[in-house]
Amino acid sequence: MSSDPWGRVDETGTVYVRTADGEKVVGSWQAGSPEEALAYFERKYEGLVVEIGLLEKRVRTTDLSAKDAQAAIGHLREQVDAHHAVGDLDALRQRLDKLVATVEARREERKAQRAKQSDQARKAKEDLVAEAERLAQSDQWRAAGERLRALVDTWKGLPRLDRKSDDELWHRFSHARSAFSKRRKAHFAQLDAQREEARRVKERLVAEAEALSGSTDWGPTAARYRELMAEWKAAGRAQREHEDDLWNRFRGAQDVFFAARSSVFAERDAEQSENLKLKEELAEEAEKLLPIGDLKAARAAFRSINERWEAIGHVPRDARPKVEGRMHAVERAIQEAEEAEWRRTNPEARARAEGLTGQLQAAVDKLRAQIDQARAQGNNARADKLQKELEGRQALLDQALKGLQEFGG
Repeated sequence: MSSDPWGRVDETGTVYVRTADGEKVVGSWQAGSPEEALAYFERKYEGLVVEIGLLEKRVRTTDLSAKDAQAAIGHLREQVDAHHAVGDLDALRQRLDKLVATVEARREERKAQRAKQSDQARKAKEDLVAEAERLAQSDQWRAAGERLRALVDTWKGLPRLDRKSDDELWHRFSHARSAFSKRRKAHFAQLDAQREEARRVKERLVAEAEALSGSTDWGPTAARYRELMAEWKAAGRAQREHEDDLWNRFRGAQDVFFAARSSVFAERDAEQSENLKLKEELAEEAEKLLPIGDLKAARAAFRSINERWEAIGHVPRDARPKVEGRMHAVERAIQEAEEAEWRRTNPEARARAEGLTGQLQAAVDKLRAQIDQARAQGNNARADKLQKELEGRQALLDQALKGLQEFGG
């Protein structure tokens, strides 16, 4: 009989292994010595040790699923429980029990991790949906469209949720994208309609501008061109392929008209500058009539100057007030001299002036007599009152006398 710490072979060739529950039959060995039998079943034990070691490493270092790990542990446990090996089988059972606990802990850890990842994915998708719904109301068509496309790529990279949650969120996300696309399509359809209407309006404006380009009715035509420009700006932009061509035609028609007007105005300005020079010379000639001495000669000379003045055409608008003002000053001086002459030679006016002077002189003389009488009677208050009245009448008398002198009196 042969034995070692974990097993023995009896005289019949039966091999036993020692366990905590007592000896268990391993098998029968008839082919050789008892030592060979123990060595064979010890190698079986070492094989189990190696397999358990490898499974422990796989559980620790790989992503072996809990299901596969439990199946491998069950297979090894069956081999250990079959007692077809000699060694510390109880230690192997303990290692397998520990490995079961490790696999279960890893399973719970992965379950928690998956739950966390699912929560994160749900939050990420909810955020994507909320942003997509905000973008669905945006009028920033290019930027919002590009952002929505980026959100789709982000969505595809996220883990799926449970079918119900994932379908609900995707429905909201897809609806937001569809709503944005519908609004954008409607916007550009409206924009196309507006641009087509702008094209029709601008073609009409171009036709009128080209028809006016040969006009010589400078003022009204220039005013109409300004109105056409205001209408052009109010019409908005036409399609890009039409806008530049229409603008070039519209602007070209204006340029033809304004170039012709500028040429005519340049000639007119030169003519008016020469007219101004001539009128300044006449104004200087008229000013030499001042001060008025011989009224009749001055009147005749001014009439001659004015006739030549009227024969001269327009002068530049900004110079007109000054040069005309010089002529008007001479004309007023002649008119004032004529008025003075008329007053001086008018018999009726002279008679009225002499009559008024006589009346005032009589009143003044009467007041002086009344003052002398009042003072002689000692009535100074009455005398003072009459004195004030005398001063007023005297002032009127002095003015009347001055007027009478203008008549040569």
